[in-house]
Amino acid sequence: MNEEQAHLLVIDDDQTFNRVLSRALAQRGFTVFSAHDQAQALQLADAHEPEYVVLDLNLDGASGLRLIEPLLEINPNARILVLTGYASIATAVNAVKLGATQYLAKPAEVDAIVKALRVDEVDIESAIGTATMSVDELEWQHIQRVLGEHDGNISATARALKMHRRTLQRKLARAPQRGA
Repeated sequence: MNEEQAHLLVIDDDQTFNRVLSRALAQRGFTVFSAHDQAQALQLADAHEPEYVVLDLNLDGASGLRLIEPLLEINPNARILVLTGYASIATAVNAVKLGATQYLAKPAEVDAIVKALRVDEVDIESAIGTATMSVDELEWQHIQRVLGEHDGNISATARALKMHRRTLQRKLARAPQRGA
């Protein structure tokens, strides 16, 4: 890394996870800033122009992918890693198309995150694993794809999926566990 520590922005609405990850990344030589929502993330990005961003896919029920474009407008050279509790090929491809440089499934070790931030090529299969998906995981993947197609708009996604908005919000709030 440079003599001056690289700025890294961690964006995750789970405050405990955010704090632990931020502390661990700071111990590895980054100057870390933490955001828990989209507005705070953009404010910190504007103030510090981070070279690296670790972005949670699901920010309090909204798609974190919506932040990729504005973050890249602030710093076009930023390396954005999308971190998610549930990984799917559809969201990985969508994240990369939007400008993310990496995509990892939680739980991810801090050293794996640091390595992914520095590597140029995305290995989607290793990022999401190759285990057979459950019905809940397939449903989640489909919901994420439709949510992405509607730019994170919950109401439009619910209409497209022909389900009630509150039902969709409940499904988004409890992501299925891998292999469950």
